[in-house]
Amino acid sequence: MLSKYLAPLSAAPGPSAMLTLLSCGRKLQTVGTVIRAVNSSFYSTEMSKRVAVVLAGCGVYDGSEIHEASAVLVHLSRGGASVNMFAPNIDQMHVINHLKGEPSQETRNVLVESARLARGNIQDLSKLSAKDHDAVIIPGGFGAAKNLCTWAVQGKDCSVNPEVQAVLQAFHTEGKPIGLCCISPVIAAKVFPGCQVTVGMEKAEKYPNTTDTAAAIAQLGCTHVSKSVSESHVDDKNKLVTTCAFMCDAPIHEVFDGIGAMVKDVLKLA
Repeated sequence: MLSKYLAPLSAAPGPSAMLTLLSCGRKLQTVGTVIRAVNSSFYSTEMSKRVAVVLAGCGVYDGSEIHEASAVLVHLSRGGASVNMFAPNIDQMHVINHLKGEPSQETRNVLVESARLARGNIQDLSKLSAKDHDAVIIPGGFGAAKNLCTWAVQGKDCSVNPEVQAVLQAFHTEGKPIGLCCISPVIAAKVFPGCQVTVGMEKAEKYPNTTDTAAAIAQLGCTHVSKSVSESHVDDKNKLVTTCAFMCDAPIHEVFDGIGAMVKDVLKLA
């Protein structure tokens, strides 16, 4: 029974069949060449993007949120960007014992702690030049609201670290995109009156702190745009790209995807 199915496979192809196979082979080679050229063009373009990532320490309660920082770096790597990391050389507002969730009686330096996330490859924020980069991204975590600014204790009346403010204003002046996630968009709201940002969905159970934060953003004369954890919002006028990340009580993969959307939009604008 099997012979009638195997016979055509074992039989040698005739001249017309050979020509057909050769023609198909040439077409496949052509298609493959085009695909490789497109991919090469895309990645060579993305490879030119030089992105600065500003950290605020190491750990969600007193520094940069580790999962968010890692997600930013993974998506930048996947997008073909080159990355330089920076942090201010200042003391943290305080130190939190992450096991107990309580303040610890010690002092830590933001740059030194951020070096943990950067695997030691990090520079003082004072050395960051907007002219040498195509974009800047600030991950979230309480460090963004405690060390990069004082939003955690003063809300809309907070002050922004002078070096952080100078960096953001420099990128803005150069017309280069700024990416922010989780709570860090409040820094943009403080530095750029009238801008648009998102910190999640207002009046939604999965976003417990978004409504109050959005109200404070509005009091600063800015617009809060409700977006889900998997989305980013682009303020085209100011080239600000924001996503809510862990402002939402979401599974980590959804936060990861939302940060990916933010990074992708940043690279498009860069």
